[in-house]
Amino acid sequence: MSQSGPGSQTAIPTHQFGLFAGPLLAGLMFVLLPESLPESARILATILTWVVVMWITEPIPLPITALLGCGLCVVAGLGTMHTVFSAFAHPIIFLFIGSFFISEALSVHGLDRRFGNWLLSRKCVGSNPIRIMMAMGLAVAGLSMWISNTAATAVMLPIALGVLRALRQGYPNMGTFDTGFLLCLAYGAGIGGVATLIGTAPNLIGVGLLAQQAHITISFDRWMLIGLPLACVMLLVMFTLLYWLHPPPSSSSFHEESPILKISAPLPWSRGEQYTFAVFVLAVMLWILPALLSIWFEGDHVVVQWVRAHLPKELVPIFASGLLFLLPLNFRQGKFTLTWKEAANIHWGTILLFGGGIAFGELMVETELAKAIGQGMVNMFGIQSIWGLTGVAILTALVLTELASNTAATSMIVPVLIAIAHTANFSPVPPVLGACMAASLAFVLPVSTPPNAIVYGTGRIPVLRMVQAGLLLDVIGGMLIWGTLRMLGPLFGID
Repeated sequence: MSQSGPGSQTAIPTHQFGLFAGPLLAGLMFVLLPESLPESARILATILTWVVVMWITEPIPLPITALLGCGLCVVAGLGTMHTVFSAFAHPIIFLFIGSFFISEALSVHGLDRRFGNWLLSRKCVGSNPIRIMMAMGLAVAGLSMWISNTAATAVMLPIALGVLRALRQGYPNMGTFDTGFLLCLAYGAGIGGVATLIGTAPNLIGVGLLAQQAHITISFDRWMLIGLPLACVMLLVMFTLLYWLHPPPSSSSFHEESPILKISAPLPWSRGEQYTFAVFVLAVMLWILPALLSIWFEGDHVVVQWVRAHLPKELVPIFASGLLFLLPLNFRQGKFTLTWKEAANIHWGTILLFGGGIAFGELMVETELAKAIGQGMVNMFGIQSIWGLTGVAILTALVLTELASNTAATSMIVPVLIAIAHTANFSPVPPVLGACMAASLAFVLPVSTPPNAIVYGTGRIPVLRMVQAGLLLDVIGGMLIWGTLRMLGPLFGID
């Protein structure tokens, strides 16, 4: 924190505050938690309190906090070194690594800048920063409707960084617009996943549990009738919120002689660009292959099941990025599309950070802390009607998905919601759909969801700014989910 003005010498910097507040709040949490909670859950809640405070105030690097938090879990007996730290070898970690390799190759060979120049040359976009941000947000949301939000963000990030570099040539004073621009990617990816049944894992989990436990089938088109309008409204809200929090640079600061206005005819593609683009397209096609096959075959067809089992989304970038190290630019000189020196520049800290988030999420399930949070919130607010239950379901999912993975949050809360709905003689569909959609709105912390971690890894997003924007978007998003289900649900037989 900068110091200015009278008395500024007495101000306590945020990072110093976190060093003292973390242990104090953690101890207070342990004392205040009810003794009826299992001992392991109380200990984990204490450790998580310390970790979250340290993540928000950043007295030490976030990846180190994640490692130390996991170490404390081992010391406290919540798991062994093997069980706790195995989260750092979770399949999604390798999706990160492979996607980062592809992103690095896009940057090394200038494909991000090529796409950025192409985007800026569109008449509907031009050099207007807010229109550019909207175009990028719509692009990542569109991708996230069909592939994982992690993959969509990893694909678009190097392109976004290239666009920002081009923008800085025209607008030297960008203010905090960089932050809003990159948050638009992460949030757009999460919102895009709400639009379709296959957009994100919680959607499939919720629909699967409805079919298994309540014998209710939600088809692809019925989901989309609710999800797509909701996603469109949420994208509009997101753009408005980020515009308000991180306004674009003033047009008066624009340099008329900037290269941003002098986009010449594109140069011929180099061999490195061709190879990198081919690998990029291959990864995207393999990511959407299960969705394409589902159009032609039933979802449980042997072909679809084989592809899902033998070519999971986490494996796709490993194979695709591996080709970058095999495709030669100059075979005699031993020069390939991507070298290890270039690949080593990826954000390893982000990978460690999210590995810690996975570990804490799994421990919350094992210690039943997440279950206690979910049931406690349901009991706290009481249930008077189906829409009251839906509101509580959305709120509970919003809280859980910031602490555990959206998959774990959905898996825990949906069975509870179905049981409550049956007991109260309500339809379980609105609360279950509300919880599934809310589980995609993990916008507050870098570890809440992979897209947040990916854009945080650029080093251009202060945690407090992510918390500020994320909390506001969570609250508004939750209300929009409830309102959309309340208005459109009965029209389409979802009530």
